[in-house]
Amino acid sequence: MGVPMRHNGLFIALGGAALVATAGVAVMIAPARTGLPITLDPAADAPSATGPRRPAHPRYTGVNIATGGFASKRIPGRYGFDYFYPKPQETAPFVAAGMNAIRVPVLWERLQPQPNAPIDAAELARLDESIAGLGGFGLIILDVHNYAKYRGQRLDQIDPRGAMLADLWTRLARHYAGDKRIAFGVMNEPNGLSATAWRPIAEASLQAIRATGARNLVLVPGTNWSGAHSWTKGSDSNGEALKTLVDPANNMAFEMHQYPDADSSGTHPECVSPKAAAQAFDSATAWLRANKARGFLGEFGASSDPNCLAALDAVLGTLDAGSDVWLGWTYWAGGALWGPYMYSVQPDKTGDKPQMSILIRHKS
Repeated sequence: MGVPMRHNGLFIALGGAALVATAGVAVMIAPARTGLPITLDPAADAPSATGPRRPAHPRYTGVNIATGGFASKRIPGRYGFDYFYPKPQETAPFVAAGMNAIRVPVLWERLQPQPNAPIDAAELARLDESIAGLGGFGLIILDVHNYAKYRGQRLDQIDPRGAMLADLWTRLARHYAGDKRIAFGVMNEPNGLSATAWRPIAEASLQAIRATGARNLVLVPGTNWSGAHSWTKGSDSNGEALKTLVDPANNMAFEMHQYPDADSSGTHPECVSPKAAAQAFDSATAWLRANKARGFLGEFGASSDPNCLAALDAVLGTLDAGSDVWLGWTYWAGGALWGPYMYSVQPDKTGDKPQMSILIRHKS
């Protein structure tokens, strides 16, 4: 998104431990709590003379529980101290609020300590145990939270054809193909590489997933931090590079992120105007419609500043109005380890955070 640092650089103090928070073209999608695909009805997506476009797909709204990506400089790190996967007591408030989606960041190096090698059995067991406790959610997004890097090296430099990431997704797809609630988030916020360079890497993972027979929803990001506001900007835009990407299973969406602070970085307590926050999605929504594609807002968040709450409301309002092409959203972030983090919506002893009332208003 044109800025050098994102919310992944936020340091959190907890009990003396310093934790680092790391921060398609679908016409079918597995609905919540079933393994059966829904075929979208093109007529249902047409504008109506009496009201807004009517979505013909399930709508997913929820939250990131981001603690699986903490302590990214400590590999593998100590499970239960440096990082955690979501626990039922953390996620229960969001299920109770009626949310049906959760995004679960994981670090590639923890799951697969060596490229093109087996998944670490103990790490996979921890992740499986966490997923087993997420029964209240209809969509569970496994998010490889690595910014198109492996051990700090950019994929376009060490593996430009994407074989390493494709190998990881082959193994994960084989393991999770039986659970249609699970969506595969190919990569969190690629950055530092061109959209043209990212395209073959993303495509290799998509094709590898489908080669296993898995038909789960796949979320494909763009580069430049996956920013919605920049999706169509420039001659080497995500929109241009990815518009011809084809999913053999026809169950894909493009994952975008968008924060309403001034530089779209998700690092500031102040926000742009509500109107500007909503308009940041205009070109991306138009691109999705023009390309008969689907989008998913994987990250967005705001502080409790009154203008930011109004901007948050405006963002969700524009997604409501664009629900013919937007499958839904997951807010950044929840999880018990955030402490005083300004974007956190994890309830504490004082109750719900102010942002939560905005999210609940738009959850269905």
